[in-house]
Order: sequence, then C-alpha cells, then structure tokens
Amino acid sequence: MTGVGLVRKKTVRDLDLAGKRVLVRVDFNVPVDEEGRITDDARIRAALPTIQYILRTGGKVILVSHFGRPEGKPVPEYRLDRVAERLAELLEQPVRKLDDCVGPEVERAVQQMKPGEVILLENVRFHPEEEENDPEFARALASLADVYVNDAFGTAHRAHASTAGVARYLPSAAGFLLEKELEEMSRALEAPARPLVAILGGKKVSDKIGVIENLLGKVDALLIGGGMAFTFLRARGLEIGRSILDREHLDFARRMLAEAQQRGVKLVLPVDVVVAERPAEDAVPRVVPVEEIPPDLMGLDIGPRTCRLFEEEIARARTVIWNGPPGVFELKPFAEGTRRVALALANSRARTIVGGGDTAAAVEALGVLDRMTHVSTGGGASLKLLEGKELPAVEALADREPSLA
Repeated sequence: MTGVGLVRKKTVRDLDLAGKRVLVRVDFNVPVDEEGRITDDARIRAALPTIQYILRTGGKVILVSHFGRPEGKPVPEYRLDRVAERLAELLEQPVRKLDDCVGPEVERAVQQMKPGEVILLENVRFHPEEEENDPEFARALASLADVYVNDAFGTAHRAHASTAGVARYLPSAAGFLLEKELEEMSRALEAPARPLVAILGGKKVSDKIGVIENLLGKVDALLIGGGMAFTFLRARGLEIGRSILDREHLDFARRMLAEAQQRGVKLVLPVDVVVAERPAEDAVPRVVPVEEIPPDLMGLDIGPRTCRLFEEEIARARTVIWNGPPGVFELKPFAEGTRRVALALANSRARTIVGGGDTAAAVEALGVLDRMTHVSTGGGASLKLLEGKELPAVEALADREPSLA
C-alpha cells in the first residue's frame, strides 16, 4: 500500500482500550434541511463500527467532530445536538452532548466517565485554533484522553488540531472507516485487477491536474466527461460553443493527450454531447456530435454515443475508479449520462470505487450505492489519494512496530 501508507500505521485493534478515555475524531458533518433536521445520516452510521468496538473493549468514547463552516465562533445552527440525538438512536444508548470541546467543564465531564459511556464534544470549529492547527489547542484536546483514534477520512487531507495535531500528544491509530477507505483506494491504485479504468468528471481541468497526471501512469483507460472534457476537446482543435473552457490549461490538456498516446493509455473523450442555452430544469436539450456544437449553446452532459463508449470500457474493466459526474446530474435534462455510468458500474463485474462528494451523491440519488464495492465518505481526501499525495492526518498517526518475520 505504498500510495497511502496505511500498512505501516497502527489501527484501533493495536490499542489497549480497556478503561481508557478514547478521543475519536469522526466526521459528523452531515447534511441538514432548513429546519436543521438531518437529511442523510450516512456519515454517522459509517463511524458506528469503531465506536461500538471501543465500547465492547471497555473504552470510554469521547467524540470530536466539525459541522458546517462556523468560521471559528459559536453559531447556533452548527451545534451538534441533533447529531447527538441521532447517534444515541443508532447506538441504542445515551450520548452526552457537551457545550464545548475544551475547558474545565469538559475536563470534569470526561474525568467522571465510566467504561461504555459516550460523550460528544461541541463543534470543534467553534474555535479558530482548530483550523490553524494550534499546538496548545491540540494539547488541550489531547489532555481529555488516554489514546486517540482518527476515523474521519473526510478531513484526513486537512492538517487541523483535531486531525493531525492531537496525534503528537497521544498514542494514536486509525479507526475502521479510515482503514477501509485507505485500503480500498490503495488496492485500486497499487494492485488493481486489470483492466483498470478511471472515469473523471467535474467542471475544470485545474481541479484534477494532479489526478490526471498520477492516473495516466496507472490506468489502462481514462474516460473524461463533465465540463473538463471541453478543454480537452478544444485542445484537439474543436469549437465548443459556450461550454466551460479552462483556457489556462489548454497546453496541459494537449500534453496529457500526447502522453496518453505515448503510454498506450486509451483516453476516451465525448463524441457527442447534450447542449442547451443554459443549465436549467426547463432548458431545451439537444444532442449534437462534438464537431457540431453550436456557437450559442453549451455542453452540459455526455450524449448517447458517448454513454455507449463509456459502458463498453466499464464492461471490459476489472477495476473502475469514478470521480466526478459526466454531466449536470442535478438537473433532469442533463442527468442521463450520470445515470448510465452509475448503472454500468452497478451491473459491472469490476471492483468499483466511487469518490466522495457529487459522485457519491449521484449514486445514492440513483439508488445504486449498495451495488458499488466502495463509496468514499470524503471528496477532498479521495482526490488527494488519486493525486498520489499523502494525507496529513494519516501521516500523523503512529507507525506499527516493524515485523520480525
């Protein structure tokens, strides 16, 4: 697992937890509606195996999470009370929610804990020191516990006090969710069943430069859709109308097209697209070949011939990595490309790894989430791994003792 380094990191199984206060960094940044009701509890459920394991082994669980973007100050709508209520329902036991994450009252509460109890600290981002990775704030969080477990893959690419800082002061390890995320991505990138196919979407080439560079050295085929495809089409000399153009990265696109050819990587671009005047629910869509995009229209989805090309590559694949929808899937006129890619993956014999963010939302909305091998809980962290980068929060965790075997 050279790409992510988990093989040398301790996991929660390596820790002595009996009677210990265990600070667990989780990602409870769940979506809510206008009334503050949780609309999707997947991130809470994803943390349950680690929490339940610590409880079974006699540990005391102290959970720390962020929620929303309160910008370093207490904001009532970003309090974690609703999260605590939902977690208590899922665990089928009380969860005590505190009004802060550091300070004398928090210290008293954790000192009084008994094995098998769960406390949820208040939103750690109510303190500006969290995102600054302030060492004194990290030390204050660490003083609450005997050991530290990071199970928040969604924030593993951030060097914050509760993700990277705390690990400097406590025995540390990865939780089960973090372990699974890293293992799945590592297997797909470092030791995949072949052919390995990657599908990339999204708006701009600039968002995926590192991903494209890294994947071209690993994949057998790279399928490009979404807004970023139009920069590649323009790099091939085609007119793209009012479609998104990442003009600053045209030379990069030309280099990647040449490099793919040189490496023998099949780089598949759209051959037809769905165009309209604007991205809107009431837009009038048309399908046109990529050579005939009208000057006054913009491309907003891949067309049916491109869908078939993508489906053929997916059918041949043994491992597929998908990050980024190929169209504006939130709008019905431009959702068909994403639907067909998702169904092709769901019906595939391949190991299917779906990046977080919009891609995860798409497979969930289409009802095929449980037919994917792995759907990531972290969009930004997934991108970093696809770029071949280390994650600061993972690097901060303790290494396993070297094997003598």
